[in-house]
Amino acid sequence: MRFYETSPVHDLTYSDVFLVPSRSAVGSRLDVSLAPHDGTSATIPIVSANMNSVTGPRLAATLARRGGLGVLPQDMHAQDLDAAIRWVKEQPVGFDAALDLRPEETVASALRLLPAVEGHGIVIHDEHGAFLGVVPAERLATALPGARLGDLLGGPLASIDVDELDGPRAAFDLMVAAGIQFAPVLKEGRVVGTLSRKAALRSTLYQPALDGQGRLSVAAAVGINGDPAAKARALVEAGADVIVIDTAHGHQDGMVRAIAAVAALDLGVPIVAGNVVTTDAVGDLVGAGATIIKVGVGPGAMCTTRMMTAVGRPQFSAVLETAEAARALGAHVWADGGVRYPRDVALALAAGAASVMIGSWFAGTIEAPGTLAVDENGRAYKESWGMASTKAVRERFDKLDAYELARKTLFAEGISSSKIYLDPLRPSLEDLLDMITSGVRSSLSYAGATTLEEFHERALVGIQSAAGYEEGKALPVSW
Repeated sequence: MRFYETSPVHDLTYSDVFLVPSRSAVGSRLDVSLAPHDGTSATIPIVSANMNSVTGPRLAATLARRGGLGVLPQDMHAQDLDAAIRWVKEQPVGFDAALDLRPEETVASALRLLPAVEGHGIVIHDEHGAFLGVVPAERLATALPGARLGDLLGGPLASIDVDELDGPRAAFDLMVAAGIQFAPVLKEGRVVGTLSRKAALRSTLYQPALDGQGRLSVAAAVGINGDPAAKARALVEAGADVIVIDTAHGHQDGMVRAIAAVAALDLGVPIVAGNVVTTDAVGDLVGAGATIIKVGVGPGAMCTTRMMTAVGRPQFSAVLETAEAARALGAHVWADGGVRYPRDVALALAAGAASVMIGSWFAGTIEAPGTLAVDENGRAYKESWGMASTKAVRERFDKLDAYELARKTLFAEGISSSKIYLDPLRPSLEDLLDMITSGVRSSLSYAGATTLEEFHERALVGIQSAAGYEEGKALPVSW
C-alpha cells in the first residue's frame, strides 16, 4: 500500500486512516478472492482469538465451515482441548452441527443456549437416542419458561434426507418448495446435522477451510511455559492444523526457545507466534521457525495493558511495519485486536496482514462459549473477559494451592467481566461474517484488487482527523 499525498509523522490507529478509491475494473464484490494464502487452509482472512470467552469447538467449527480459522485457547485442560479438536473434526462440512436437547428440558434452559430467532432450532432426542423432532428457535419466544421442550413438538415432522442434498442451491430450493426455514438433516433415520435456508445460501458463497482429509480445519494454542513442544505434538496428533504459540510479550527468550523446540519437531503445520509489534521481533521469531507472526499489544477490547503498563503500539502502524518485515522473510502476519468495524478489518489487510484475529466482537454470538443471559431490559448477552484478568488467571491456575493462586491473582490485569450483547439483527457468528466479508470485498473492489495480494499493492491510504473519522459514521437518528 501507499499513503495518499502524505507521510505519517507518528504511529497510527485504524481510526486515523481511511481508504481512498482508485480506478477499478472489478465489476462485482463477488469477483474478488479473500483467501489469505498464509500456509493455512483458510479461504477468508478471519481468525477467532484464542480466548476462553470467544473460541470453543462450536464457534471453531462454524467459522471453518465458512472459510475462517478458530484458535482454541491454551487455557483449556489438555483432555478438554484434545476432545474439542476431535469434535470439530467430526462435524459435517455441508450443513450445521445439531444442537441436541432432551424432551424434559425446559424452554428456559434452551434460551440459555439459543435466542428465539428464525433460522435456528433445537433437535430433540429421547433418553435412548431416538429422534423425536425439532423445536424452531422462534417458537421459544411464545412459550412459557417452564414449558417442556417435548410438549412443543407437534405437527408433521419436516426433515431433509442427506441423499436429497444435491448441492447447496438444490438444498435452498428444496426448503423454499417445502416452506421451511430450518430442518434436521437425516441419514438412514439418524440426525447428522441441521440446515437453514440461509446456511444453504451461504454455502454457495463461502468455501470451507478443510484439512487434507476433507475435514474442518482448526487451530490450537500453547503457551511458552512447561513443555510447549510436547503439547504441540499432542495437539497435532489430535488433529490440529495450525499451532499458535502465544504469550502477552512475544519478543522474549522464552518465546524464541518455544518456537525453536516446536519447529524442530517438523510437525508439518504452520507455526504462529506472538504477540509482537516491531520488526526486530519479527526477525527473531521467524528466525526461530515461526511462519506467521501475531501482531498486537494492547488494542483489544478486554485488554488494559496500555493503561496499566504504557506498553503497546497503535495497531495500524504495527501491522504495516511488521507485515513488510515478515514478507521480506517469506513469512506472514496476523493482525490481532483493535477491530470494531468491517473497515478496520479492511485496513489491517491493506496494511499487509494475511488475516485478522477477532476477539470480543465474536464473544457476543450464538456460537461463542458460555450461556446466554438477559439483562433488566430484556437484551441477550454473553460474558467476556481478558486473558490476563483475575477470572482468566483463576481458571488457568485452578490446580495451584490457595497461596500460589493468590500470588498470581494479585498481579492480574485486564477486564474480568464484560457484557457483550448479541446484535438482534446479527446474533450469529455467520451473520457477522456476512457483514465483515461483504465490507472487505467492497474495499478490494474500490481499490481495483481481485486478491488480497493485489490489495496489499494497490491500497491507497489517507490520514484523517478525529472529525474526519466521525464524519464517516452513519447518523443513528434523523436530523
